[in-house]
Amino acid sequence: MSKDGKLRIAMVAPPWFEIPPEGYGGIEDMVATLIEGLSQRGHDVTLVAAGEDRTDARFAPTFRSPPEGLGGPDTMAIELIHAQRTNERLVEIEHDVVHDHSAVGPLFAPHRESPTVMTVHGPVSGWMKQVYRELRSVHLVAISDAQRASSPDLPWVGTVYNGIDVESFPLIEEKEDHVVFLGRMNPEKGVAEAVEVARRIGRKLLIAAKCNEEAEEKYFDEYVRPRLGKDAVFLGDVDGAEKRELLGRASALIFPIQWEEPFGLVMIEAMACGTPVLALGRGSVPEVVDEGVTGFVCDDLDGMVEAYPRMAELSPIRIRERAFERFDGSRMTDGYEAAYRTAVQTGHLPRAVDHEAETVNASD
Repeated sequence: MSKDGKLRIAMVAPPWFEIPPEGYGGIEDMVATLIEGLSQRGHDVTLVAAGEDRTDARFAPTFRSPPEGLGGPDTMAIELIHAQRTNERLVEIEHDVVHDHSAVGPLFAPHRESPTVMTVHGPVSGWMKQVYRELRSVHLVAISDAQRASSPDLPWVGTVYNGIDVESFPLIEEKEDHVVFLGRMNPEKGVAEAVEVARRIGRKLLIAAKCNEEAEEKYFDEYVRPRLGKDAVFLGDVDGAEKRELLGRASALIFPIQWEEPFGLVMIEAMACGTPVLALGRGSVPEVVDEGVTGFVCDDLDGMVEAYPRMAELSPIRIRERAFERFDGSRMTDGYEAAYRTAVQTGHLPRAVDHEAETVNASD
């Protein structure tokens, strides 16, 4: 760290999408926003990622283009290659701290010259909880208090909500009658449930979802395709401009999540457009949605149907204001600056672990 407090940060992205992504890629969008915020504040950022140089950071590629195979039998092999090439790049890069968003890279943290901060982008449960317990010399950052509370014994250095460039999203005050679902074609995201809610409230549903992995295509064919019609239209994946248009014009984002969602970036993207969120209250949802201000948090699908008419009472201007206040990229940058400085001051975090005891509890 320089005398003026500026940091040299090695930002390690997952290998699956470029930074920023052209379409789906919540982690990648978050990484791009964070790089921009850190660079604007004078920090020296080097991005370690697959693909082309598309940000203001220095760039150290691991693959010439993002490899295909996410979710397939080669997923772990690709992650391992990405981690090995990341280690090679880190030797070449001057850095005070590593911010690692990849799946495998943090396992190498004890062998790195500088401390590693890791954002936990997924749920902390089952064998993944065991993975986080096994990590050495890693400072963990949660993306919601709900996620952090699921395993409070881990070496968390803070909770930092994901952020977006709110200004880049259009405020559209006059909403159209349709509602929108945006995310992955996955049962956890509740696509089929979104169709049910939209039909029960009498609104057309536009579905924008990534659907190119085998599991996603299977779910689509079995549970979503049979439910499509004139009032439920599948648009496929969309790019950034299309996403903003869809979210901005919708009367609501339907978010019937079927798992303990660690964050849910699409919720704050909708808010940035002044669009309210109608969601089930699982995982981080009660933290992200301000009840009666930016949307409604419901216990079940019946509750979502009952709450929808109240959406008209919410102010698009106030919804967008709350997005600025809570989830603008500047707030996220503040949080990670603090996490980096804690890591630099603390250094590595060697820990003795009772492997036998922790293995017994790995499925907790």
